[in-house]
Amino acid sequence: MTHQAPVILDIGNSEIPVEQQYSVIWLHGLGADGHDFEPIVPTLQLQGKTVRFIFPNAKVQPVTINGGMAMPSWYDIMGLDIDSRADAEGILESVTYINSLINKEIARGIASKNIVMAGFSQGGVVALHCGLSFPQPLAGIMALSTYLPDVEDLTSRLSEENRTISIFQAHGTQDPVVPITLGEMAHHQLQQWNYPAQWHTYSMPHAVIPQEINDISRWLNEVLD
Repeated sequence: MTHQAPVILDIGNSEIPVEQQYSVIWLHGLGADGHDFEPIVPTLQLQGKTVRFIFPNAKVQPVTINGGMAMPSWYDIMGLDIDSRADAEGILESVTYINSLINKEIARGIASKNIVMAGFSQGGVVALHCGLSFPQPLAGIMALSTYLPDVEDLTSRLSEENRTISIFQAHGTQDPVVPITLGEMAHHQLQQWNYPAQWHTYSMPHAVIPQEINDISRWLNEVLD
C-alpha cells in the first residue's frame, strides 16, 4: 500500500521570496488522516508569516493491537508496554517517507532551518525520530501526547546538526491512550541527551485543547522567526 497525497494548506502571502517562507509537516495519530489537524491552523495566529502546512497521510495497514484491523497507521502496535508498543521497522519506513517530504520542501527553496516537524501520538513518535535524526538543521519539533520508543536505535542515529533543536512537548494528565508516564519518560530521555525540550501538561485526555493551542501558537511564532 502507498501513501495518499498529503493535505496541504498555505497561509500568508505566497508572493514573498520562497527563502522567507516556512513549512510545518504535521503527522496525525492512529486511525486519523491528513485532515485531522487542518482546522487548528486558522487558530494559530501566525501573523506576518507565510507557512505551508503539510499533513501527510499514513498508509492503511493492519494494526495488531486492534485485532489486525486495517487503518491509517505510521507503524504497527504489538502491545501496550513501551517495548512492544511500536514496530521499529515500521517507524523507520515512515521516517524515510517523511524525510522525502522534507527534501521536497528543501528542493522547492525552503531552507531546512525553516521547517518544523510536528506529530500527535503515533505521529509524534515519527516526528521525534525524524527530527532528531535529520542530517540538516530543522526549526523545531512539536511532540504532542506521544512517547519515544526504540531509544537505543535512535541514539545511534541522532543528528549533530539538530543537537540544539527546539522541542515542544505536550501531554494530557488524564490520557488513557498514551499514559503521561510515557510522555515523561520521553522528556527525561531528551534531557539526558541535553536537548532544550519544553514540557507542558494539561488537564485533558488524549486530545488537544485551546490552552495547548495557545502555547503551540506562541512556540511556533518563536521558532518560525
